[in-house]
Amino acid sequence: MDIKQFIKLHREEWKQLEQYISQLNKGRKHLSSETISEFDRLYQKVAQHLSYSQTYFPNEDVTYYINDLVAKSHNLLYKDQITSGKQIRDFFTRKFVGLLYEQWKFIVVAMLLFFAGGLAGFLAIVDDPLHIYSVLPADVSQNVDPERLGEGHDAIDSSLVSAEIMTNNIQVAILAFASGITFGILTIYLMVFNGLLVGALAGLFWHYNMTYEFWAYIVPHGMIELTAIFIAGGAGLLMGYKLFAPGKYSRAYQLKYHGKRAVQLFLGTVPLFVIAGIIEGFITPASISLEAKYAVAGITVIGMVSYIALGKWLPKQKQTKVSLDS
Repeated sequence: MDIKQFIKLHREEWKQLEQYISQLNKGRKHLSSETISEFDRLYQKVAQHLSYSQTYFPNEDVTYYINDLVAKSHNLLYKDQITSGKQIRDFFTRKFVGLLYEQWKFIVVAMLLFFAGGLAGFLAIVDDPLHIYSVLPADVSQNVDPERLGEGHDAIDSSLVSAEIMTNNIQVAILAFASGITFGILTIYLMVFNGLLVGALAGLFWHYNMTYEFWAYIVPHGMIELTAIFIAGGAGLLMGYKLFAPGKYSRAYQLKYHGKRAVQLFLGTVPLFVIAGIIEGFITPASISLEAKYAVAGITVIGMVSYIALGKWLPKQKQTKVSLDS
């Protein structure tokens, strides 16, 4: 059975299930036992359709559509006896990690765009540091001095700097994510441009034989910060792609459905930016050895890898089925 036949065969059942969901969401819970039984039957049947679709059409929009139907039906059939705190924990331990695994291709594309910009910036500066004035914005290039790297730490208000950094990075992530509405074009520009900035600075410090020192001040916070930016950029690219190539569904539907998923991806990056901001405000400027700064970077990488790996294997939240008309 091809996808067209699959959709044609089951479309009416999906529409009927949608109608039941709509009724119940409006508070019409005092339905007849026959109607409740039919809703339960449809839910079970559409859940089977989802299993089939995930097997044979895993990357098609119809699979996302059926999954949405099953999830909504499940929420009406089952009550999660958990607090809001546990819901937040469930989001960050399972939902967010699941989205990372599901949308990893868009995150990788965002990362590759950043690295492409970084390579271009590095090559533009490495042989002639004066090119930095034509590559970087004036306010950045005029304040970069390799010989003064790490100076002035005693005058830094770490708590203030940390707050400013968190705010700035979250703003960048919001822009990268929200730019998906431009069909991802502005998101692509932001990824390349931010990579260009980092690459140009890396080229400048390479020219002055200070690469080791430069990256020691970047990687402690940068490993988490860049990962979060890649995820936010991937969220923007996901939304942009679905708007550019909506497939069998309308752009309005794609914006509503995949926009929600993109928002969830972005929200999952907020704690990462908070952690990166704290490191950048307190540890990066601290008077500790460069090796210690690299050690901090290593710890952050191990922490992120462990978080993503363990999140995939955590058991699902137990749920209790209840009567719909209770």
